[in-house]
Parts: sequence; C-alpha cells; structure tokens
Amino acid sequence: MKKDIHPKYFPGATVTCACGKTFKIGGTLEKAEIEICSSCHPFYTGQEKLLDTAGRVEKFKAKRAKAEASSKKVRKVRVKKAAAEKTVKPKAKAKTATKRKTAKK
Repeated sequence: MKKDIHPKYFPGATVTCACGKTFKIGGTLEKAEIEICSSCHPFYTGQEKLLDTAGRVEKFKAKRAKAEASSKKVRKVRVKKAAAEKTVKPKAKAKTATKRKTAKK
C-alpha cells in the first residue's frame, strides 16, 4: 500500500442520532450526526413514522391538485369546442367517386 494517501482512521468515532442516541463505531470521521438510527427507524421499531424531508408530501399533493384542476379546464374547453363545431359546421355532402378509364393496348 502507498503511504499517506489514506484518511486517518478513528476506532472510537462518535455517532449522534437526531433522536438523541449516541454510539461509537470505527470510521474516518471523528464525529458524525445522523437523522435516523436503528432505535428510531420504523422498520426496527414497528411503528409507522412519516418522514417528510423538505415538504415532499405537500409538494406532491399540490402538484396533483394542480394537475386535476388543469385537466378539468381542458375538458370544459374541449366540450365547448365540440359543441361549437357541431352548431357551426353543416354536414358535408358525400362526393361521388369517378372511375378512371384505362386504355387497353
């Protein structure tokens, strides 16, 4: 192995979770802060917990409501256009097909 290219290793690095639990691990950072650990993660605790980082759920709900509102407007416009076309356009007369005469050699 080459010397002086690897980061310093801390065998007693401290990890602090947002729930307040602290524990020691080996790592390249002396102190680390995490948002969720095994003592507060829903998979390990069995309790359902909604993690809404940066308002993603609200952002999705707002986007969905906007899409539904715009689709209703589009439907109304399409219905109005269809009704206007029916009243304005008279029925077109059917054109008669003409047969081509081909010369025989």
